[in-house]
Amino acid sequence: MGKEMEKDFRQTTLRYNAMMRRLMIATVVLTELAHAQYERPGSTGAQFLKIGVSPRGSAMANAYIASVQGAEATYYNSAALAWIKGSDIVFNHNEWFAGVKHEFGAAAHTFEDFGTIGVSLIALYTDLMPVRTPLQPDGTGETFSAGSYKGAISYSRFLTDHVTIGATVGYIHEKLYEGFAANAVSADIAAMYVSDWRAFRFGMQISNFGSDIKFVNEAYPIPTNFTFGLAMNAIDGEDQKVLVSFSATKPNDGKPLGAVGGEWSYDNTLFLRAGYQLYHDVARYSFGAGVQTDIVGWNLRFDYSYSDWQLLGAAHRFGIGVGF
Repeated sequence: MGKEMEKDFRQTTLRYNAMMRRLMIATVVLTELAHAQYERPGSTGAQFLKIGVSPRGSAMANAYIASVQGAEATYYNSAALAWIKGSDIVFNHNEWFAGVKHEFGAAAHTFEDFGTIGVSLIALYTDLMPVRTPLQPDGTGETFSAGSYKGAISYSRFLTDHVTIGATVGYIHEKLYEGFAANAVSADIAAMYVSDWRAFRFGMQISNFGSDIKFVNEAYPIPTNFTFGLAMNAIDGEDQKVLVSFSATKPNDGKPLGAVGGEWSYDNTLFLRAGYQLYHDVARYSFGAGVQTDIVGWNLRFDYSYSDWQLLGAAHRFGIGVGF
Protein backbone atom coordinates (compact mmCIF):
# COMPACT_ATOMS: atom_id res chain seq x y z
CA MET A 1 0.00 0.00 0.00
CA GLY A 2 2.86 2.35 0.88
CA LYS A 3 4.59 1.79 -2.47
CA GLU A 4 1.36 2.38 -4.38
CA MET A 5 0.77 5.64 -2.50
CA GLU A 6 4.35 6.71 -3.19
CA LYS A 7 3.91 5.89 -6.87
CA ASP A 8 0.64 7.87 -7.07
CA PHE A 9 2.31 10.78 -5.31
CA ARG A 10 5.19 10.78 -7.80
CA GLN A 11 2.82 10.64 -10.76
CA THR A 12 0.76 13.49 -9.34
CA THR A 13 3.92 15.52 -8.77
CA LEU A 14 5.11 14.90 -12.34
CA ARG A 15 1.72 15.91 -13.78
CA TYR A 16 1.70 19.04 -11.60
CA ASN A 17 5.22 20.00 -12.67
CA ALA A 18 4.38 19.44 -16.32
CA MET A 19 1.23 21.54 -15.99
CA MET A 20 3.17 24.35 -14.29
CA ARG A 21 5.82 24.31 -17.04
CA ARG A 22 3.13 24.61 -19.72
CA LEU A 23 1.46 27.39 -17.75
CA MET A 24 4.75 29.27 -17.39
CA ILE A 25 5.51 28.87 -21.11
CA ALA A 26 2.03 30.08 -22.03
CA THR A 27 2.38 33.03 -19.65
CA VAL A 28 5.73 34.02 -21.16
CA VAL A 29 4.39 33.72 -24.72
CA LEU A 30 1.26 35.75 -23.94
CA THR A 31 3.30 38.36 -22.10
CA GLU A 32 5.70 38.74 -25.02
CA LEU A 33 2.81 38.98 -27.47
CA ALA A 34 1.12 41.60 -25.30
CA HIS A 35 4.31 43.65 -24.95
CA ALA A 36 4.87 43.43 -28.69
CA GLN A 37 1.50 45.10 -29.24
CA TYR A 38 1.72 47.79 -26.55
CA GLU A 39 2.89 50.69 -28.68
CA ARG A 40 1.61 50.53 -32.25
CA PRO A 41 0.13 53.98 -32.95
CA GLY A 42 -1.12 54.48 -36.47
CA SER A 43 -1.36 50.76 -37.19
CA THR A 44 -5.19 50.64 -37.39
CA GLY A 45 -7.81 52.52 -39.36
CA ALA A 46 -11.36 53.66 -38.51
CA GLN A 47 -10.16 55.35 -35.33
CA PHE A 48 -13.59 56.94 -34.82
CA LEU A 49 -14.77 53.56 -33.50
CA LYS A 50 -12.80 54.26 -30.30
CA ILE A 51 -14.74 57.41 -29.40
CA GLY A 52 -17.25 56.81 -26.62
CA VAL A 53 -20.82 57.53 -27.68
CA SER A 54 -22.65 57.90 -24.35
CA PRO A 55 -22.83 60.97 -22.05
CA ARG A 56 -23.49 58.66 -19.11
CA GLY A 57 -20.68 56.29 -20.04
CA SER A 58 -18.22 59.10 -20.81
CA ALA A 59 -18.98 60.81 -17.49
CA MET A 60 -17.89 57.54 -15.85
CA ALA A 61 -14.69 57.53 -17.97
CA ASN A 62 -16.17 54.78 -20.17
CA ALA A 63 -16.05 52.28 -17.29
CA TYR A 64 -19.37 51.29 -18.73
CA ILE A 65 -19.34 47.77 -20.13
CA ALA A 66 -20.94 46.25 -17.02
CA SER A 67 -23.27 49.14 -16.18
CA VAL A 68 -24.63 50.14 -19.60
CA GLN A 69 -28.40 50.20 -19.97
CA GLY A 70 -30.79 50.75 -22.84
CA ALA A 71 -30.05 51.07 -26.54
CA GLU A 72 -26.52 52.38 -25.85
CA ALA A 73 -25.62 48.74 -25.24
CA THR A 74 -25.46 48.30 -29.04
CA TYR A 75 -22.05 49.99 -28.75
CA TYR A 76 -20.73 49.11 -25.28
CA ASN A 77 -22.04 45.59 -24.61
CA SER A 78 -24.63 44.03 -26.88
CA ALA A 79 -25.37 41.34 -24.26
CA ALA A 80 -26.98 44.04 -22.07
CA LEU A 81 -29.72 44.61 -24.65
CA ALA A 82 -31.65 41.56 -23.43
CA TRP A 83 -32.43 43.38 -20.16
CA ILE A 84 -34.51 45.99 -21.99
CA LYS A 85 -38.20 45.65 -21.21
CA GLY A 86 -40.15 46.90 -24.21
CA SER A 87 -38.38 49.47 -26.39
CA ASP A 88 -35.62 52.02 -25.96
CA ILE A 89 -34.41 54.84 -28.21
CA VAL A 90 -31.42 57.15 -27.69
CA PHE A 91 -29.84 60.11 -29.52
CA ASN A 92 -26.45 61.45 -28.40
CA HIS A 93 -24.39 64.39 -29.65
CA ASN A 94 -20.69 64.97 -29.01
CA GLU A 95 -18.87 68.26 -29.59
CA TRP A 96 -15.53 66.77 -30.59
CA PHE A 97 -12.29 68.66 -31.22
CA ALA A 98 -11.70 71.25 -33.97
CA GLY A 99 -15.41 71.62 -34.67
CA VAL A 100 -15.84 67.98 -35.70
CA LYS A 101 -19.30 66.52 -34.94
CA HIS A 102 -19.87 63.09 -33.48
CA GLU A 103 -23.38 61.62 -33.42
CA PHE A 104 -24.89 58.37 -32.18
CA GLY A 105 -28.41 57.04 -32.52
CA ALA A 106 -29.80 53.65 -31.55
CA ALA A 107 -33.09 51.85 -31.02
CA ALA A 108 -33.82 48.46 -29.50
CA HIS A 109 -36.92 46.34 -28.90
CA THR A 110 -37.41 43.12 -26.97
CA PHE A 111 -39.55 40.45 -28.58
CA GLU A 112 -41.00 37.93 -26.15
CA ASP A 113 -39.49 34.43 -26.43
CA PHE A 114 -37.12 35.59 -29.15
CA GLY A 115 -34.71 38.16 -27.77
CA THR A 116 -33.79 41.79 -28.34
CA ILE A 117 -32.97 43.42 -31.66
CA GLY A 118 -31.09 46.71 -31.83
CA VAL A 119 -29.97 49.01 -34.62
CA SER A 120 -27.40 51.80 -34.32
CA LEU A 121 -25.60 54.46 -36.32
CA ILE A 122 -22.36 56.31 -35.53
CA ALA A 123 -21.26 59.37 -37.52
CA LEU A 124 -18.11 61.47 -37.26
CA TYR A 125 -18.04 64.26 -39.84
CA THR A 126 -16.75 67.73 -40.64
CA ASP A 127 -18.49 70.82 -41.96
CA LEU A 128 -17.99 71.81 -45.58
CA MET A 129 -14.42 72.96 -46.21
CA PRO A 130 -12.98 74.85 -49.20
CA VAL A 131 -10.77 73.00 -51.66
CA ARG A 132 -7.33 74.62 -51.74
CA THR A 133 -4.38 73.96 -54.05
CA PRO A 134 -0.81 75.31 -54.19
CA LEU A 135 -1.87 77.56 -57.08
CA GLN A 136 -5.15 78.61 -55.42
CA PRO A 137 -4.42 78.75 -51.67
CA ASP A 138 -7.51 80.88 -51.05
CA GLY A 139 -9.77 78.22 -52.53
CA THR A 140 -10.94 76.95 -55.88
CA GLY A 141 -14.60 77.67 -55.23
CA GLU A 142 -15.27 73.99 -54.58
CA THR A 143 -16.05 72.47 -51.19
CA PHE A 144 -15.77 69.05 -49.62
CA SER A 145 -16.42 67.28 -46.36
CA ALA A 146 -15.01 64.17 -44.72
CA GLY A 147 -16.84 61.63 -42.62
CA SER A 148 -16.73 58.22 -41.00
CA TYR A 149 -19.87 56.16 -40.46
CA LYS A 150 -20.91 52.85 -39.02
CA GLY A 151 -24.33 51.23 -39.20
CA ALA A 152 -24.96 48.07 -37.19
CA ILE A 153 -27.58 45.56 -36.12
CA SER A 154 -27.40 43.75 -32.77
CA TYR A 155 -29.07 40.74 -31.21
CA SER A 156 -29.19 39.63 -27.57
CA ARG A 157 -30.97 36.99 -25.54
CA PHE A 158 -30.98 35.23 -22.16
CA LEU A 159 -29.07 31.99 -21.64
CA THR A 160 -30.15 31.70 -17.99
CA ASP A 161 -32.00 33.96 -15.57
CA HIS A 162 -28.73 35.79 -14.91
CA VAL A 163 -26.62 35.34 -18.06
CA THR A 164 -27.13 37.00 -21.44
CA ILE A 165 -25.19 36.94 -24.70
CA GLY A 166 -25.12 39.34 -27.61
CA ALA A 167 -23.64 39.95 -31.04
CA THR A 168 -23.39 42.89 -33.42
CA VAL A 169 -22.64 43.06 -37.14
CA GLY A 170 -21.65 46.42 -38.59
CA TYR A 171 -20.80 48.10 -41.88
CA ILE A 172 -18.14 50.85 -41.85
CA HIS A 173 -17.77 53.57 -44.47
CA GLU A 174 -15.10 56.29 -44.48
CA LYS A 175 -14.88 59.13 -46.99
CA LEU A 176 -12.04 61.64 -47.20
CA TYR A 177 -12.74 63.22 -50.58
CA GLU A 178 -14.45 62.42 -53.85
CA GLY A 179 -13.01 59.14 -55.06
CA PHE A 180 -11.24 58.46 -51.75
CA ALA A 181 -13.50 56.16 -49.74
CA ALA A 182 -13.13 52.83 -47.97
CA ASN A 183 -15.46 50.22 -46.50
CA ALA A 184 -15.19 47.38 -44.00
CA VAL A 185 -17.38 45.00 -42.04
CA SER A 186 -17.10 44.33 -38.33
CA ALA A 187 -18.53 42.09 -35.63
CA ASP A 188 -18.81 42.14 -31.82
CA ILE A 189 -19.53 39.29 -29.43
CA ALA A 190 -20.44 39.85 -25.80
CA ALA A 191 -21.61 38.21 -22.59
CA MET A 192 -23.01 39.58 -19.33
CA TYR A 193 -23.82 38.25 -15.87
CA VAL A 194 -26.17 40.07 -13.46
CA SER A 195 -26.66 38.88 -9.88
CA ASP A 196 -29.35 39.68 -7.33
CA TRP A 197 -26.81 40.87 -4.75
CA ARG A 198 -26.40 44.64 -4.96
CA ALA A 199 -26.98 44.38 -8.72
CA PHE A 200 -23.46 43.02 -9.18
CA ARG A 201 -22.65 42.78 -12.88
CA PHE A 202 -19.84 41.39 -14.99
CA GLY A 203 -19.55 42.09 -18.70
CA MET A 204 -17.12 41.32 -21.49
CA GLN A 205 -16.99 42.06 -25.20
CA ILE A 206 -14.69 41.62 -28.18
CA SER A 207 -15.37 44.64 -30.40
CA ASN A 208 -14.65 45.40 -34.04
CA PHE A 209 -13.02 42.30 -35.38
CA GLY A 210 -13.47 42.08 -39.12
CA SER A 211 -12.04 43.03 -42.49
CA ASP A 212 -9.30 45.56 -43.14
CA ILE A 213 -10.13 49.06 -44.32
CA LYS A 214 -8.25 50.05 -47.49
CA PHE A 215 -7.51 53.47 -48.98
CA VAL A 216 -5.91 53.35 -52.43
CA ASN A 217 -3.15 50.73 -51.95
CA GLU A 218 -2.82 50.77 -48.16
CA ALA A 219 -4.93 48.46 -45.96
CA TYR A 220 -5.17 48.64 -42.19
CA PRO A 221 -7.03 46.50 -39.63
CA ILE A 222 -9.84 48.12 -37.70
CA PRO A 223 -9.29 48.78 -33.96
CA THR A 224 -10.22 45.51 -32.27
CA ASN A 225 -10.65 45.65 -28.48
CA PHE A 226 -11.16 43.09 -25.76
CA THR A 227 -12.95 44.72 -22.82
CA PHE A 228 -14.24 43.37 -19.53
CA GLY A 229 -15.61 45.10 -16.46
CA LEU A 230 -17.40 44.90 -13.12
CA ALA A 231 -20.07 47.07 -11.53
CA MET A 232 -22.15 46.99 -8.35
CA ASN A 233 -24.17 49.19 -6.04
CA ALA A 234 -21.78 50.04 -3.20
CA ILE A 235 -24.69 51.82 -1.51
CA ASP A 236 -28.08 50.28 -2.23
CA GLY A 237 -30.67 52.27 -0.29
CA GLU A 238 -34.29 52.89 -1.15
CA ASP A 239 -33.78 56.52 -2.17
CA GLN A 240 -30.04 56.75 -2.73
CA LYS A 241 -27.68 54.44 -4.60
CA VAL A 242 -23.99 54.65 -5.40
CA LEU A 243 -22.86 52.62 -8.40
CA VAL A 244 -19.15 51.87 -8.78
CA SER A 245 -17.78 50.54 -12.04
CA PHE A 246 -14.45 49.35 -13.41
CA SER A 247 -13.33 48.30 -16.87
CA ALA A 248 -10.12 47.17 -18.58
CA THR A 249 -9.46 47.20 -22.33
CA LYS A 250 -6.74 45.65 -24.47
CA PRO A 251 -6.69 47.26 -27.93
CA ASN A 252 -4.83 45.67 -30.81
CA ASP A 253 -2.86 48.86 -31.47
CA GLY A 254 -1.76 49.98 -28.02
CA LYS A 255 -1.18 49.26 -24.38
CA PRO A 256 -3.90 48.06 -21.98
CA LEU A 257 -6.19 50.78 -20.63
CA GLY A 258 -8.31 50.97 -17.52
CA ALA A 259 -11.08 53.15 -16.15
CA VAL A 260 -12.98 53.64 -12.90
CA GLY A 261 -16.27 55.44 -12.55
CA GLY A 262 -19.09 56.10 -10.16
CA GLU A 263 -22.68 57.29 -10.18
CA TRP A 264 -24.78 58.68 -7.32
CA SER A 265 -28.53 58.62 -7.82
CA TYR A 266 -31.42 59.99 -5.80
CA ASP A 267 -34.89 58.48 -6.13
CA ASN A 268 -33.85 57.09 -9.53
CA THR A 269 -34.40 60.63 -10.84
CA LEU A 270 -31.27 62.70 -10.31
CA PHE A 271 -27.80 61.38 -11.22
CA LEU A 272 -24.28 62.71 -10.63
CA ARG A 273 -21.33 60.91 -12.21
CA ALA A 274 -17.53 61.02 -12.33
CA GLY A 275 -14.69 58.87 -13.62
CA TYR A 276 -10.98 58.65 -14.28
CA GLN A 277 -9.00 57.07 -17.12
CA LEU A 278 -6.07 54.82 -16.18
CA TYR A 279 -2.88 54.50 -18.28
CA HIS A 280 -4.27 56.76 -21.01
CA ASP A 281 -1.75 59.13 -22.56
CA VAL A 282 -4.16 62.04 -22.99
CA ALA A 283 -7.59 61.51 -21.44
CA ARG A 284 -7.91 62.00 -17.70
CA TYR A 285 -11.00 62.83 -15.64
CA SER A 286 -14.64 63.28 -16.56
CA PHE A 287 -17.91 64.13 -14.86
CA GLY A 288 -21.54 64.67 -15.70
CA ALA A 289 -25.15 64.62 -14.62
CA GLY A 290 -28.51 63.33 -15.70
CA VAL A 291 -32.21 63.42 -14.93
CA GLN A 292 -34.86 60.80 -15.53
CA THR A 293 -38.63 60.96 -15.24
CA ASP A 294 -41.72 58.97 -16.21
CA ILE A 295 -44.41 60.72 -18.23
CA VAL A 296 -47.56 58.76 -19.12
CA GLY A 297 -45.63 55.50 -19.12
CA TRP A 298 -42.65 56.84 -21.07
CA ASN A 299 -39.27 56.93 -19.35
CA LEU A 300 -37.44 60.11 -20.45
CA ARG A 301 -33.71 60.64 -19.82
CA PHE A 302 -31.43 63.66 -20.31
CA ASP A 303 -27.67 63.35 -19.82
CA TYR A 304 -24.57 65.54 -20.07
CA SER A 305 -20.85 64.83 -19.65
CA TYR A 306 -17.58 66.76 -19.68
CA SER A 307 -14.34 64.92 -20.54
CA ASP A 308 -10.90 66.46 -20.06
CA TRP A 309 -8.33 65.71 -22.77
CA GLN A 310 -5.57 68.00 -21.46
CA LEU A 311 -3.90 69.92 -24.32
CA LEU A 312 -6.54 68.79 -26.81
CA GLY A 313 -9.27 70.49 -24.82
CA ALA A 314 -12.59 69.14 -23.60
CA ALA A 315 -15.38 67.05 -25.08
CA HIS A 316 -19.01 67.87 -24.27
CA ARG A 317 -21.66 65.21 -24.80
CA PHE A 318 -25.43 65.58 -24.67
CA GLY A 319 -27.99 62.81 -24.84
CA ILE A 320 -31.71 62.16 -24.76
CA GLY A 321 -33.33 58.77 -24.39
CA VAL A 322 -36.78 57.32 -24.06
CA GLY A 323 -37.97 53.90 -22.93
CA PHE A 324 -41.51 52.59 -23.38
